[in-house]
Amino acid sequence: MTDKKNFRQCTNCILDTDDDPEISFDREGICNHCNAYINKYIKNAATVEEKTRQLNHLVEKLKKEGQPKKYDSIMGLSGGVDSSYLAFVAKEAGLNPLLVHFDNGWNSELAVQNIENIIRKTGFDLYTYVVDWNEFKDLQLSYIKAGVLDWEVPTDHGFQACLYEQAYKHKIKYVLTGHNYQTEAILPNSMRWNKWDVANIRDIQKKFGTRKLKSFPIMGFFKQSWYLLVLKLERINFLEFVSYNKEEAKEIIKKEFSWRDYGGKHYESIFTRFYQGYALKEKFACDKRKAHISNLILSGQITREQALIEINKPAYDPQLLKEDFDYVAKKFDMSAEAFRKLLSEPNKSHLDYKSYETGLYRRHLSFMKTIKPITLLVKKVLGK
Repeated sequence: MTDKKNFRQCTNCILDTDDDPEISFDREGICNHCNAYINKYIKNAATVEEKTRQLNHLVEKLKKEGQPKKYDSIMGLSGGVDSSYLAFVAKEAGLNPLLVHFDNGWNSELAVQNIENIIRKTGFDLYTYVVDWNEFKDLQLSYIKAGVLDWEVPTDHGFQACLYEQAYKHKIKYVLTGHNYQTEAILPNSMRWNKWDVANIRDIQKKFGTRKLKSFPIMGFFKQSWYLLVLKLERINFLEFVSYNKEEAKEIIKKEFSWRDYGGKHYESIFTRFYQGYALKEKFACDKRKAHISNLILSGQITREQALIEINKPAYDPQLLKEDFDYVAKKFDMSAEAFRKLLSEPNKSHLDYKSYETGLYRRHLSFMKTIKPITLLVKKVLGK
């Protein structure tokens, strides 16, 4: 944590030197995250009419290329705001995506109900991958024992791997995502880790796990390259083609799907609620709410003054925290005392373990940039 003398907060959003050790500021006190967002998104923002035209063109393309297949696209469904609203937009557009859900054993009853309502109202097909709980539990515990910051890597990686595998199985080219610049373009590196870092996953499990990863879906960069370059799977951030306002989206899915709010971003998962609301803050002095709220400031959904009021509210209801702490410990087959002791162990960097970030992954990115134009040229010559 930055000492008071060197502490500095952005004058535009609410991120500060405690949130990101690498944060920088311009002469007006605006941080690099804000400037990057302004230059990339605000200065190049499309009008509502342009977005509508782009969306209509995209939908027409997906429908045309999707024939005569059963599905014209595929998307992940967690039951959160973004994926739920994505399902609504896809339905309104007349698309027929295959929905994929990664059941990691941590869904709240509310999340299950929200997902069931979405499937019933849209009529979309749902594929649910139920992970082997004992294996997945062991992997999650390995991350906690390793002392690293991003405990969500197992879930995020497994979900994406399942999505790509189902796209390949059903010969679906387009992967619709709920990722959007309006609500989640800002997230400092200090608050996350590379979800594709298979070297990190394997080494952490090897050092701290008690089970081999047999059923957990893993997608290394060679398989990822195969999917994206040879099979030409294409990710589309679909919500960036609509005027996406978080609160307005909530009201729509409440009305259309009888959707009920979880009270926090990604809190449809009890584990995520505990991790973001308690563990990140108490163990790693990291409050991801500040990044999410700062993004809402930049997209004009709230003011900085409103953001400062919001961030000063408790991240966790005390009674719910007690219930969740005991629940999480029990799910991990630990007493509350043993779990609390584990959480007090020293923190470590992901780079204390094998990682693609030490060179292999970066070489992969260079390879992807080099091979993509070559692949496109070959396909053009072959008339494909």
